[in-house]
Amino acid sequence: MRLVTYRAHVEAEARLGALVLAQGGEHVLDLEAFGAEMGVPFPATMLEFIDLGPQAVALASKLIAEADGLLPLGTAIPFVNVTLLAPIPRPRKNIFGIGLNYTEHVAESAKSLDTSPELPRQPVIFSKPPTAVIAPGEPIRHDGAITQQLDWEVELAAVIGTRAKGVARENALAHVFGYTVCIDMSARDNRRAGQWIYSKGQDTYAPMGPVIVTADEIPDPQTLDLWLTVNGVEKQRSNTTYMLFKVDELVADISQGITLEPGDIIATGTPAGVGAGMDPQEWVWPGDTIVATVEGIGTLRHPVVKA
Repeated sequence: MRLVTYRAHVEAEARLGALVLAQGGEHVLDLEAFGAEMGVPFPATMLEFIDLGPQAVALASKLIAEADGLLPLGTAIPFVNVTLLAPIPRPRKNIFGIGLNYTEHVAESAKSLDTSPELPRQPVIFSKPPTAVIAPGEPIRHDGAITQQLDWEVELAAVIGTRAKGVARENALAHVFGYTVCIDMSARDNRRAGQWIYSKGQDTYAPMGPVIVTADEIPDPQTLDLWLTVNGVEKQRSNTTYMLFKVDELVADISQGITLEPGDIIATGTPAGVGAGMDPQEWVWPGDTIVATVEGIGTLRHPVVKA
């Protein structure tokens, strides 16, 4: 399934939906309303749905397939008439970010950001607070009083579905609910004594969405192309096969010391092509537009505005 958090109009509450084809076009199916018609108590929010576990995904998928586009009156809205929010508008915990997780990005970072040229032996982990998350299309704020080096990073993000503590790598993907797109914005001149959270965790620095694709539709997350453009010019293009630490390794590694819980998000790192690695270096400024895509999931498009 392709799940979204949406508003039907500006003043409406955020609700859980599934993208479906109905009446010749793409619609957002309100899962709580649809469930009520089917006699199933589906919740109204993404986090509550994730909490139900994989059986909820299986049941919802089955009921939608059986409906075959003939949806109960009042349960679906044409996609063009809704506003998408981040799939998880307010994560319960900080996002787990993974640094230096593509070989060529390790090399470019060593030349421009004073990081080690050696490939990491363990995942490099930082975090981004929930307040960094913004919805598809919302502006990324550029505060010139804080940074003159605002940079871009396209990433595949994995959303945890079931509690993971000390899991083995071979079992790790069973704990993933689904996948989404994240842009890891980074104020490169805001790194503090090697600590990255202020550089990467400022407000609006985690655009996310547009959907969560459930894990059953992406059985192998290491086969996905991902790319990013700035003002229509391609800056990054790679494939998740080139991750140093694959999604299953990341889940297993983090879970050894930190319990992963339903709704937790792991942004799995970015390939080469960031602005800091350019010669000369490039940064984004108010008026620029960043577009990031992960194959099979979707595209984020965000303007950069003056804070």
